[in-house]
Amino acid sequence: MDASRLLVLGVGLEFEVSEEHQLIRDAVQKVCADYPDEYWAEKDEAHEFPWDFYNAMAQGGWIGIAIPEAYGGSGRGVTEASIVLEEVAASGAAMNGCSGLHLSIFGMHPVVKHGSEEMKQTYLPRVASGDLHVAFGVTEPDAGTDTTSITTFARRDGDHYIVRGRKVWTTKALDSERVLLLVRTTPKDAIASKTDGLTLLLAELQRPEVSISPIPKTGRNAVASCEVVYDDLPVLVTDRVGEEGKGFRYLLDGLNAERILVAGEALGIGRAALRRAVDYANERVVFNRPIGQNQGVSFPLGEAKMRLDAAELMIRKASWLIDNGQPCGAEANMAKWLAADAGYQAADQAMQTHGGFGYAKEYHVERYWREARLMRIAPISQEMILNFVTEHVLDLPRSY
Repeated sequence: MDASRLLVLGVGLEFEVSEEHQLIRDAVQKVCADYPDEYWAEKDEAHEFPWDFYNAMAQGGWIGIAIPEAYGGSGRGVTEASIVLEEVAASGAAMNGCSGLHLSIFGMHPVVKHGSEEMKQTYLPRVASGDLHVAFGVTEPDAGTDTTSITTFARRDGDHYIVRGRKVWTTKALDSERVLLLVRTTPKDAIASKTDGLTLLLAELQRPEVSISPIPKTGRNAVASCEVVYDDLPVLVTDRVGEEGKGFRYLLDGLNAERILVAGEALGIGRAALRRAVDYANERVVFNRPIGQNQGVSFPLGEAKMRLDAAELMIRKASWLIDNGQPCGAEANMAKWLAADAGYQAADQAMQTHGGFGYAKEYHVERYWREARLMRIAPISQEMILNFVTEHVLDLPRSY
């Protein structure tokens, strides 16, 4: 255990890890020890969802760590959830391990905050137990990051909405029973504000009105990302989250948590890559000396360590703020930017340290590299975070 890990407290910094957080790390590491790098390489190669790992994490209660105890969860915060996902990624599972879990961990946050009591009682215990898989359907081919420009429409028909439209990058769509679906319920030309008229539905996914197609991609292939077409899908009005037309605001409640959890995952990938790079640099002998003795190899690894530790400070600050009900938009975005940058630099340097063997699958760092690269794009690009920081933190003119 790295003694430099931080727990951010309200009025200062405490450099001693709490007993609870250490127990979480130890317990998750124990589960992950049964799923080595070879397991994840096989799942990635076969494009096969890691059901046995998922079930082991569910049985340990980790899926419901951030769901309130009243609905079958552990009632912990984003800090604890980020620690769980960091340790999963750091085990070598990387995004193939984390993506199977994190939508269940954070994705139901809008339901926790805004769903009806009937909805909470019906769905949250099943999510917490790992029985109910939920996907997240927001992004569209022609909208991308401009969420308010989505066109997937839900018209009211009695006690149902009828949904028609198309989404892309819906993770776990093939394996999920439901999808938290953002739709337009008021035409864009009939709203006062561009964030109005959007509604969140907890819709059924495995129905004949829904067509799901996996998108071929570079990495994280154990968990599919899909194009999903909705062709007049009926959704009960009782499966609406909160009020009609306020879905965008509800969606925002989950985005800061998502940024922080993804940052924890990027941090974990970086640590996995750095661990392998350091081991290789100590073991690989060229010109009668370990390559780690050469500053050209060792210095970039030292830089990777510093970048990762610095990113962790912002993650811990952001998670403390959100868990204590304080504004954290800037910190959550900064945490994601810094961790994605540091995680990718560590993975890239691990590739460089291994030389030609870094390109070989047997050393696993190429898999870390492919998955770390994703973190600089999803769920929000580094450039969009810079837009946020320059506008909302530095008060510079909006650039788009």
